[in-house]
Amino acid sequence: MAAMNRRAALALGLALAGLAAQPLAAQEAPKELRIGYQKAGLPVIARQQKAIEKRLAAQGTNVRWVEFTAGPPLLEAMNVGSVDVGWTGDAPPIFAQAARAAIVYVAALPSNGAGEAVIVKQDSPIRTLADLKGRKVGFTKGSSSHNLTVAALERGGLSYSDITPVYLSPADAAAAFARDAIDAWTIWDPFLAIAQTRHEPRLLVTSKEALKVNTFFLANKAFAAKNGRTIDLTLAGLDEAAKWADANRPAVAKALHEVTGVELAAQTLAADRTDFGILPITDEIIANQQKTADRFHKLGLIPRAITVRDAVWVRPQS
Repeated sequence: MAAMNRRAALALGLALAGLAAQPLAAQEAPKELRIGYQKAGLPVIARQQKAIEKRLAAQGTNVRWVEFTAGPPLLEAMNVGSVDVGWTGDAPPIFAQAARAAIVYVAALPSNGAGEAVIVKQDSPIRTLADLKGRKVGFTKGSSSHNLTVAALERGGLSYSDITPVYLSPADAAAAFARDAIDAWTIWDPFLAIAQTRHEPRLLVTSKEALKVNTFFLANKAFAAKNGRTIDLTLAGLDEAAKWADANRPAVAKALHEVTGVELAAQTLAADRTDFGILPITDEIIANQQKTADRFHKLGLIPRAITVRDAVWVRPQS
């Protein structure tokens, strides 16, 4: 993790320590916290370590983990109150906010970075991003891969209308890629790592090269308004898991494998290139997210202009 991220994480950790020390009387703890997660990243490690469960046990809150294939369905569930908190990439909150979903940004995590890419088969005639013109590109609509696809096209001097977007879930896109039903695939770990271990594809560009974005931990708006202490304790648990993960890469891969069932070789590849951390949502992070939202609105990908800052959680006063 970069030095700036470490300093930001330290600042957040100190803030959480102070908040967690406040008396329980200020808020009534929920009986259950429902966490939406995917088959990768920090939440999986926190689940395996029971880092959140240990912190919430003292206030009598149980934790239930709910798995999703991608960020958009996770935030749909969060909007209707089926999950309370969860982790997604950069694009899903933008689409959700544009649809007036009841969600708020709680904290930031590092970008998917080298763990998200536009890929093609080794024998593909597509050698550069400009070669994507007229091609079928598969990705999950409204996901971080949607944003990377748009950024990759801009980087290659193309417009969104220059390709045929094929909206697919990660599993369906994997099958389509394997049978050459799509020409290129934009995808994140562990699905990217799985594709690399099975197909040895060529990477046209990664998020690390094309975007300056973060991933995010979000919450249902009504839940966040009433359960600030529970959210702070949850973030403290994630921060603990991040510190452990950053120092124990081989064990991280094993933990990811055990929790998700994804083959160890793929999870090892994913773990080795993942940045772990919990960061406060700074003005810079909001500004970068706003640039993505503005790009999507300009392209007509979201129905209305949004102000990202309007969806950033403000901790309730105790």
